[in-house]
Amino acid sequence: MTALALGAAVLLVAVGMAAGRSRRPLRTALSAALTGMGALGAVNLLAPVTGVSLALNWATSFMAVVLGAPGVITLLLLDLLLGL
Repeated sequence: MTALALGAAVLLVAVGMAAGRSRRPLRTALSAALTGMGALGAVNLLAPVTGVSLALNWATSFMAVVLGAPGVITLLLLDLLLGL
């Protein structure tokens, strides 16, 4: 459990540093979070058509909010490769 917390902290710091390099860091972070949640919602909304869905829990929500759309794509690839 502490390894997950440490990994989450590292991701938060890395995303914060990346957003801090832009002219509008809060706007950049907020747009990435909204894009990630939109992508997660779109995946689950299209699940009856595509047959692919992601569970909505704290881990998938964290990945979608912190990493944005690339985080959702990573979750989809992990689901495809590992069958989680």
